[in-house]
Amino acid sequence: QVLLKESGGALVHAGESLRLSCVASGGIFSDYAMAWYRQAPGLPRVYVADISSDGTTNYVDAVRSRFTITRDNTKNTVYLQMNSLKPEDTALYYCNAHSTSDPAMNYWGKGAPVTVLS
Repeated sequence: QVLLKESGGALVHAGESLRLSCVASGGIFSDYAMAWYRQAPGLPRVYVADISSDGTTNYVDAVRSRFTITRDNTKNTVYLQMNSLKPEDTALYYCNAHSTSDPAMNYWGKGAPVTVLS
């Protein structure tokens, strides 16, 4: 069982930056691929970015040039640096840990709220 705890959510204005953190416990962090998803009010949860155990990253097009996902295996932590925030980035941001070899090993945090005012 992997437990994930997000932090860093806040209310900011358009154009500002924010960094989300997600600390994992209960598993071997370096074994998992990590991802961020977000869910805007009234909409389904959608993929934002992911980082593999070897550091390979992927992004949804909407955030590719503005967000950066990184991980620190010594701190069991994954980060999402968000720059040039837009009102449409407003959402609850969820951390995800998953094994690429075992679909049953898929874990979620409870989310961190991000609100971007215009």
